Formats: sequence, C-alpha cells, structure tokens
Amino acid sequence: MEQHYKLFRVRELADNDEDFIATLAEAFLEEVAPDLERLQKAVAEEDYHETYQAAHKMKPTVDLFELGVLDTLIEVQDWGKFTKKGEDITQQLAVVVEAVEKALVEIKSDFKL
Repeated sequence: MEQHYKLFRVRELADNDEDFIATLAEAFLEEVAPDLERLQKAVAEEDYHETYQAAHKMKPTVDLFELGVLDTLIEVQDWGKFTKKGEDITQQLAVVVEAVEKALVEIKSDFKL
C-alpha cells in the first residue's frame, strides 16, 4: 500500500475520515485515467492547447496523491502552454504516464475498486 502514491495529504484533507478517503481514491480513478488518455493523445497530435489543459487539470490530483511527478507534469503542461514547437516532450510524458498508471493500479487494488 502507498508505494506509488501517498495518502498523507489526502488523510489531512479528509481529517482521517476513511469513507471520504475512499471517495477521493475513487474520484482519482474516475478523473485521472481519462485525463491521462487525453494528455497522451494531445501530445501525440502536437495539440498544444489541449496538452496544456489536460496537464493543468491533472496537477492538483497528482499533487494531492503525491505521485512524485508534479514537476515533470508541469514541464509537459508548459510545453503546451508556451507552444514549444521542435521540443521533444515524450520522455517527460513517459515519466508521468508510468507514475500515474502505477498509482491507478495500486489505488484500485488498495481500495478494492
């Protein structure tokens, strides 16, 4: 449990209410998985605006669950925000994708969702 994510800040926010923590974990699964797909598609299509929006939307949740890739996600976001044509962001995206996918699997298992 909590190998690829941390619940410290979630517990703090939820005031250690286990039902609320489980609700936040479920919301993580429901929100972050589609956002990650959206982000991957946007980068692949070099849709800078969509990349920015998807990454920006993911930031609070990635930060709350402490996935350890917030700075990397911000790099991906800024690639879109500042339309950094000619710059390869695929390595940073891969780091974010791996961290989010591992957290998704672990949260699903830990919370039996």
